[in-house]
Amino acid sequence: MKRLAKIFAVAMAVAMLFALAACGQQGESQSGSTDTESAAPTEEATDNGAAAKEGQYHIGIVQLVEHNALDKATEGFEDALKEKLGEDAVVFDYQNAQGEANNCTTISTKFVNDNVDLIMANATPAAQAAAQATGTIPIVGVSITDYEVAGLVESNEAPGRNVTGCSDLSPINEHVKLIQQLCPDAKNIGILYCSSEDNSIVQAKQAREAMEAAGYTVTDYTAADSNELQTVVTKACSEQDALYVPTDNLMAANMQIIKNVATPAGIPTFCGEENMINSGGFATYSVNYYTLGYNAGLMAYDVLANGKNPAEMPIQFMAADELTLVINQEVADQLGITIPEDLAAQLGQ
Repeated sequence: MKRLAKIFAVAMAVAMLFALAACGQQGESQSGSTDTESAAPTEEATDNGAAAKEGQYHIGIVQLVEHNALDKATEGFEDALKEKLGEDAVVFDYQNAQGEANNCTTISTKFVNDNVDLIMANATPAAQAAAQATGTIPIVGVSITDYEVAGLVESNEAPGRNVTGCSDLSPINEHVKLIQQLCPDAKNIGILYCSSEDNSIVQAKQAREAMEAAGYTVTDYTAADSNELQTVVTKACSEQDALYVPTDNLMAANMQIIKNVATPAGIPTFCGEENMINSGGFATYSVNYYTLGYNAGLMAYDVLANGKNPAEMPIQFMAADELTLVINQEVADQLGITIPEDLAAQLGQ
């Protein structure tokens, strides 16, 4: 019995030695696999199905809402970077916040966790969320009227932070001149904007000052969401000779509602940008949002490829001579307004 027990003990010892040897070989194999993986290109999956590989720039795009102006800005931004860097050198993770500020925060936090190389923020709430999420990752904004007023930079001339970009501010004096030319008998102007959009508040203040200086009586009409809009527009149309709508995301997304009330009431609607005119407004001198986005893309290129510091890159504004006259002829016909010859010449009519 003792001999059998001794033989069994020896057998168990041998088995344990083989098991330890096998574990050692498995550990060496795993270690080797890890070294191989670390030498290979890395990938980060993104929600839009793209992947950022080693050697590629990973750009997160947070866009507040889907409408023509913001869409054009995003398109221009992407085109600029693809042209400057090459299509294979940059991967975009495009995320739409569906008009919700909370979604902007969630998206921006995701980009920070993904350690993207740069964030493009399209519209003020998107930029504010991105700036709150990171103070180190470069942020290039677009479709933002006043970066300083929005709290994104220390000043538009010297941002002083990780944020820079392009402004969509249109010179309000050009819009006042347009109202004078197209509606010479107008005396009362209603300014229609979203009460919760910082950029809209800034533009409304500037518009009121310029219009009052030109002799108009000006009244503000605000809406917090689309549910209030028809009632607000109906009231404005019953009291005013014309409406002015700045570059406002809520209004831009609901221009059909505004048109359906204002045009049958015989009230011309002057807007801040051309896509609002294409959606039912009457006339504007407009910035070009594709160009804005493209210029923002060039700024992003300087940050990524040339090592420029956003804190030292002034906010870019479009000059008056870069604006485009846009008039909705169908609406003009419905309102019975004849386009003066000098303006018709600018339209190529």
